[in-house]
Amino acid sequence: MIHTYRLNGMHCTSCVGRVQQALEGVEGVKKAIVSLNPQEAVVSMGCHVDTAELDRAVQTAGSYSLTDEVEVIDKMKPPIVGAESTPQPAITAEPDQFSLTTYKPLLLIGAFIVGVVGLVELREGEFDWMRAMNNFMAGFFLVFSFFKLLNVQDFANSYRMYDIVAKAIPGYGLAYPFIELALGVAYLLNWNPLVTNTVTLVVMGVSLIGVVQSVLDKRKIQCACLGAVFNLPMSTVTIVEDSLMMAMAGLMLWTMLV
Repeated sequence: MIHTYRLNGMHCTSCVGRVQQALEGVEGVKKAIVSLNPQEAVVSMGCHVDTAELDRAVQTAGSYSLTDEVEVIDKMKPPIVGAESTPQPAITAEPDQFSLTTYKPLLLIGAFIVGVVGLVELREGEFDWMRAMNNFMAGFFLVFSFFKLLNVQDFANSYRMYDIVAKAIPGYGLAYPFIELALGVAYLLNWNPLVTNTVTLVVMGVSLIGVVQSVLDKRKIQCACLGAVFNLPMSTVTIVEDSLMMAMAGLMLWTMLV
Protein backbone atom coordinates (compact mmCIF):
# COMPACT_ATOMS: atom_id res chain seq x y z
CA MET A 1 0.00 0.00 0.00
CA ILE A 2 1.21 3.48 -0.88
CA HIS A 3 0.36 6.63 1.07
CA THR A 4 1.14 10.21 0.11
CA TYR A 5 1.70 12.84 2.80
CA ARG A 6 2.34 16.56 2.88
CA LEU A 7 5.60 17.76 4.42
CA ASN A 8 6.67 21.08 5.88
CA GLY A 9 10.01 22.67 6.70
CA MET A 10 12.22 21.43 3.85
CA HIS A 11 14.42 23.96 2.05
CA CYS A 12 16.97 22.00 0.02
CA THR A 13 17.96 18.57 -1.22
CA SER A 14 19.82 17.91 2.01
CA CYS A 15 16.50 18.24 3.82
CA VAL A 16 14.99 15.78 1.36
CA GLY A 17 17.72 13.27 2.12
CA ARG A 18 17.26 13.59 5.89
CA VAL A 19 13.49 13.21 5.73
CA GLN A 20 13.66 10.26 3.35
CA GLN A 21 16.21 8.49 5.53
CA ALA A 22 14.07 9.09 8.63
CA LEU A 23 10.94 7.71 6.98
CA GLU A 24 12.71 4.64 5.65
CA GLY A 25 13.93 3.95 9.17
CA VAL A 26 10.38 3.49 10.45
CA GLU A 27 9.35 -0.13 10.97
CA GLY A 28 6.82 -1.14 8.36
CA VAL A 29 8.02 1.34 5.74
CA LYS A 30 9.43 -0.35 2.65
CA LYS A 31 10.42 2.74 0.70
CA ALA A 32 9.94 6.50 0.81
CA ILE A 33 10.22 8.96 -2.05
CA VAL A 34 10.43 12.56 -0.89
CA SER A 35 10.09 15.56 -3.19
CA LEU A 36 10.96 19.19 -2.52
CA ASN A 37 8.48 20.78 -4.91
CA PRO A 38 5.82 19.95 -3.92
CA GLN A 39 6.87 19.02 -0.39
CA GLU A 40 5.44 15.53 -0.29
CA ALA A 41 6.40 12.02 0.72
CA VAL A 42 5.19 8.95 -1.12
CA VAL A 43 5.54 6.10 1.37
CA SER A 44 5.28 2.43 0.47
CA MET A 45 4.28 0.31 3.48
CA GLY A 46 4.31 -3.39 4.20
CA CYS A 47 1.82 -2.83 7.02
CA HIS A 48 -0.15 0.10 8.37
CA VAL A 49 1.91 2.82 10.06
CA ASP A 50 0.19 5.67 11.91
CA THR A 51 0.69 9.16 10.57
CA ALA A 52 1.73 10.29 14.06
CA GLU A 53 4.56 7.76 14.07
CA LEU A 54 5.79 8.97 10.69
CA ASP A 55 5.59 12.56 11.89
CA ARG A 56 7.67 11.73 14.97
CA ALA A 57 10.31 10.11 12.76
CA VAL A 58 10.42 13.16 10.49
CA GLN A 59 10.77 15.51 13.46
CA THR A 60 13.82 13.61 14.69
CA ALA A 61 15.55 14.52 11.40
CA GLY A 62 15.18 18.27 11.96
CA SER A 63 12.60 21.04 11.96
CA TYR A 64 10.22 19.14 9.71
CA SER A 65 6.68 17.90 10.03
CA LEU A 66 4.46 15.43 8.21
CA THR A 67 0.74 16.09 8.02
CA ASP A 68 -2.37 15.45 5.99
CA GLU A 69 -2.46 12.20 4.12
CA VAL A 70 -3.11 13.26 0.55
CA GLU A 71 -4.03 9.96 -1.01
CA VAL A 72 -4.00 6.23 -0.43
CA ILE A 73 -3.38 3.82 -3.27
CA ASP A 74 -3.81 0.09 -2.89
CA LYS A 75 -2.06 -1.59 -5.79
CA MET A 76 -3.75 -4.89 -4.96
CA LYS A 77 -7.11 -3.46 -6.04
CA PRO A 78 -7.81 -3.30 -9.78
CA PRO A 79 -8.83 0.07 -11.19
CA ILE A 80 -12.54 0.71 -11.55
CA VAL A 81 -13.41 0.80 -15.22
CA GLY A 82 -14.94 4.08 -16.25
CA ALA A 83 -14.06 5.80 -12.99
CA GLU A 84 -12.35 9.13 -13.21
CA SER A 85 -8.78 8.76 -12.08
CA THR A 86 -7.33 11.04 -9.46
CA PRO A 87 -4.20 12.89 -10.60
CA GLN A 88 -1.08 11.65 -8.88
CA PRO A 89 1.26 14.06 -7.14
CA ALA A 90 4.31 14.83 -9.20
CA ILE A 91 7.37 13.42 -7.51
CA THR A 92 9.60 14.12 -10.47
CA ALA A 93 9.89 17.12 -12.69
CA GLU A 94 11.86 18.51 -15.54
CA PRO A 95 15.20 19.94 -14.49
CA ASP A 96 15.31 23.70 -14.48
CA GLN A 97 16.10 25.11 -17.90
CA PHE A 98 19.47 26.70 -18.36
CA SER A 99 19.66 30.31 -17.31
CA LEU A 100 22.55 32.61 -16.51
CA THR A 101 20.97 33.48 -13.16
CA THR A 102 20.56 29.88 -12.04
CA TYR A 103 24.06 28.82 -13.02
CA LYS A 104 25.83 32.10 -12.27
CA PRO A 105 27.98 30.63 -9.43
CA LEU A 106 29.11 27.73 -11.61
CA LEU A 107 29.85 29.98 -14.58
CA LEU A 108 31.80 32.46 -12.45
CA ILE A 109 33.89 29.70 -10.88
CA GLY A 110 34.59 28.20 -14.31
CA ALA A 111 35.58 31.59 -15.71
CA PHE A 112 37.80 32.24 -12.69
CA ILE A 113 39.66 28.95 -13.14
CA VAL A 114 40.04 29.48 -16.90
CA GLY A 115 41.33 33.00 -16.26
CA VAL A 116 43.96 31.82 -13.78
CA VAL A 117 45.07 29.07 -16.17
CA GLY A 118 45.33 31.64 -18.96
CA LEU A 119 47.47 33.92 -16.80
CA VAL A 120 49.81 31.04 -15.98
CA GLU A 121 50.23 30.26 -19.68
CA LEU A 122 50.80 33.95 -20.40
CA ARG A 123 53.54 34.02 -17.79
CA GLU A 124 55.19 30.97 -19.35
CA GLY A 125 55.32 32.77 -22.69
CA GLU A 126 54.17 29.74 -24.69
CA PHE A 127 50.80 28.02 -24.57
CA ASP A 128 50.98 24.33 -23.68
CA TRP A 129 47.73 22.36 -23.83
CA MET A 130 48.87 19.62 -21.47
CA ARG A 131 50.02 22.08 -18.82
CA ALA A 132 46.86 24.14 -19.23
CA MET A 133 44.58 21.12 -18.83
CA ASN A 134 46.58 19.90 -15.85
CA ASN A 135 46.29 23.30 -14.14
CA PHE A 136 42.59 23.52 -14.98
CA MET A 137 41.99 20.12 -13.37
CA ALA A 138 43.93 21.25 -10.30
CA GLY A 139 41.85 24.41 -10.00
CA PHE A 140 38.59 22.56 -10.62
CA PHE A 141 39.12 19.95 -7.92
CA LEU A 142 40.57 22.37 -5.36
CA VAL A 143 37.78 24.93 -5.74
CA PHE A 144 34.94 22.41 -5.91
CA SER A 145 36.27 20.43 -2.94
CA PHE A 146 36.45 23.67 -0.94
CA PHE A 147 32.71 24.26 -1.30
CA LYS A 148 31.94 20.63 -0.44
CA LEU A 149 34.15 20.79 2.66
CA LEU A 150 32.18 23.77 4.00
CA ASN A 151 29.48 21.30 5.02
CA VAL A 152 30.52 17.72 4.39
CA GLN A 153 27.43 16.14 5.95
CA ASP A 154 24.96 18.18 3.91
CA PHE A 155 26.96 17.47 0.77
CA ALA A 156 26.90 13.74 1.53
CA ASN A 157 23.12 13.84 2.01
CA SER A 158 22.66 15.58 -1.35
CA TYR A 159 25.16 13.37 -3.14
CA ARG A 160 23.46 10.22 -1.85
CA MET A 161 20.30 11.26 -3.69
CA TYR A 162 21.80 10.36 -7.07
CA ASP A 163 25.31 8.88 -6.88
CA ILE A 164 25.24 5.08 -7.25
CA VAL A 165 28.20 4.47 -4.92
CA ALA A 166 27.09 6.95 -2.24
CA LYS A 167 23.67 5.27 -2.18
CA ALA A 168 25.24 1.89 -1.46
CA ILE A 169 28.08 3.14 0.76
CA PRO A 170 27.07 6.24 2.79
CA GLY A 171 30.67 6.81 3.87
CA TYR A 172 31.65 7.44 0.25
CA GLY A 173 29.70 10.70 0.25
CA LEU A 174 31.61 11.85 3.33
CA ALA A 175 34.95 10.87 1.77
CA TYR A 176 34.26 12.34 -1.68
CA PRO A 177 35.26 15.97 -0.89
CA PHE A 178 38.61 14.70 0.37
CA ILE A 179 39.05 12.58 -2.77
CA GLU A 180 38.55 15.71 -4.87
CA LEU A 181 40.95 17.64 -2.64
CA ALA A 182 43.59 14.93 -3.05
CA LEU A 183 43.14 14.95 -6.83
CA GLY A 184 43.48 18.74 -6.90
CA VAL A 185 46.74 18.58 -4.96
CA ALA A 186 47.99 15.74 -7.17
CA TYR A 187 47.33 17.77 -10.33
CA LEU A 188 48.87 20.88 -8.78
CA LEU A 189 52.06 19.01 -7.90
CA ASN A 190 51.96 17.02 -11.15
CA TRP A 191 52.23 13.87 -9.05
CA ASN A 192 52.19 10.60 -11.02
CA PRO A 193 49.96 11.82 -13.90
CA LEU A 194 49.17 8.26 -14.97
CA VAL A 195 47.61 7.37 -11.62
CA THR A 196 46.00 10.78 -11.12
CA ASN A 197 44.26 10.80 -14.49
CA THR A 198 43.18 7.17 -14.16
CA VAL A 199 41.58 7.83 -10.77
CA THR A 200 39.89 10.93 -12.19
CA LEU A 201 38.41 8.92 -15.06
CA VAL A 202 37.01 6.32 -12.66
CA VAL A 203 35.67 8.80 -10.08
CA MET A 204 34.07 11.13 -12.61
CA GLY A 205 32.76 8.22 -14.67
CA VAL A 206 30.98 6.69 -11.70
CA SER A 207 29.57 10.09 -10.76
CA LEU A 208 28.37 10.63 -14.34
CA ILE A 209 26.28 7.44 -14.24
CA GLY A 210 24.15 8.75 -11.38
CA VAL A 211 23.86 12.18 -12.97
CA VAL A 212 22.67 10.77 -16.29
CA GLN A 213 20.14 8.51 -14.55
CA SER A 214 18.72 11.45 -12.60
CA VAL A 215 18.46 13.68 -15.68
CA LEU A 216 16.83 10.92 -17.74
CA ASP A 217 14.37 10.23 -14.90
CA LYS A 218 13.65 13.98 -14.82
CA ARG A 219 14.24 14.13 -11.09
CA LYS A 220 14.14 17.66 -9.71
CA ILE A 221 17.02 17.45 -7.26
CA GLN A 222 19.96 19.59 -6.30
CA CYS A 223 23.31 19.07 -7.96
CA ALA A 224 25.91 18.60 -5.23
CA CYS A 225 28.84 19.76 -7.38
CA LEU A 226 29.21 22.91 -5.26
CA GLY A 227 28.21 21.21 -2.04
CA ALA A 228 25.21 22.52 -0.13
CA VAL A 229 26.21 26.17 -0.54
CA PHE A 230 24.42 26.84 -3.83
CA ASN A 231 21.08 25.43 -4.94
CA LEU A 232 22.01 24.30 -8.44
CA PRO A 233 19.50 22.04 -10.22
CA MET A 234 20.57 18.73 -11.69
CA SER A 235 20.54 19.09 -15.47
CA THR A 236 22.47 18.48 -18.66
CA VAL A 237 24.90 21.17 -17.46
CA THR A 238 26.09 18.70 -14.81
CA ILE A 239 26.52 16.02 -17.49
CA VAL A 240 28.64 18.41 -19.57
CA GLU A 241 30.72 19.32 -16.52
CA ASP A 242 31.53 15.71 -15.61
CA SER A 243 32.05 14.72 -19.24
CA LEU A 244 34.50 17.59 -19.76
CA MET A 245 36.61 16.46 -16.81
CA MET A 246 36.61 12.89 -18.09
CA ALA A 247 37.55 14.07 -21.59
CA MET A 248 40.53 16.07 -20.33
CA ALA A 249 41.73 13.24 -18.09
CA GLY A 250 41.33 10.78 -20.96
CA LEU A 251 43.16 13.05 -23.41
CA MET A 252 46.09 13.48 -21.03
CA LEU A 253 46.22 9.72 -20.46
CA TRP A 254 46.14 9.04 -24.19
CA THR A 255 48.92 11.58 -24.80
CA MET A 256 51.11 9.91 -22.18
CA LEU A 257 50.52 6.38 -23.45
CA VAL A 258 50.93 6.89 -27.21
